[in-house]
Amino acid sequence: MPKGDLVLAKVAEAEEKTTGGILLPGSAQKRPTSGDVVAVGDGQVGTKQHAFTLKGGETILYSKFGLGVTELEVQGQTHILIREDDIIGVMPNSNATADDIPQLQPLGDRVLVRVQESADVTMGGVILPDTAKERPLSGTVVRVGPGKQGDDGQRKAPKRKAPKVKEGDKVIYFKYAGDAMETPSGEKFNVLHASDILAKL
Repeated sequence: MPKGDLVLAKVAEAEEKTTGGILLPGSAQKRPTSGDVVAVGDGQVGTKQHAFTLKGGETILYSKFGLGVTELEVQGQTHILIREDDIIGVMPNSNATADDIPQLQPLGDRVLVRVQESADVTMGGVILPDTAKERPLSGTVVRVGPGKQGDDGQRKAPKRKAPKVKEGDKVIYFKYAGDAMETPSGEKFNVLHASDILAKL
């Protein structure tokens, strides 16, 4: 059983083949970034109580660059220990694929944004080369997390502070913020912390 605000999850299998069926060597296999929740901690973090939004059996998405991810073997299978606050979101079902990214439910103060592509042509009609295009900085909010837990100085779990954006809002955000994702059809999304949003349009 994990302690505190930690979550134990069984890691999804690495992709062994490309979409064309080519077998990949171990070094080239994509590192998995999803898994199924096995158990959550007791919520006790020092003198404070963490209120979990996750429950056993849910499929989570986490960043492969996360510093707080600890891998371990449990009965011959790869698992991770990760703080709930470091988890990006929850997928709609255990068999979810990249096609289901629009249904991702962000956790904490994160929001799921459908990215607006940068323009290929300037207002004057000049075609921009790829090297001159800025990474998209705007998009439309698709889903909003429940909010980050506040600190009211009480031992019981404090109330969550909901992000100050809602579904349908058009926003601009920091250039390198968030976790970028793309569906097989080429639709681009980004999961941002609410603090990464610069303004609503």
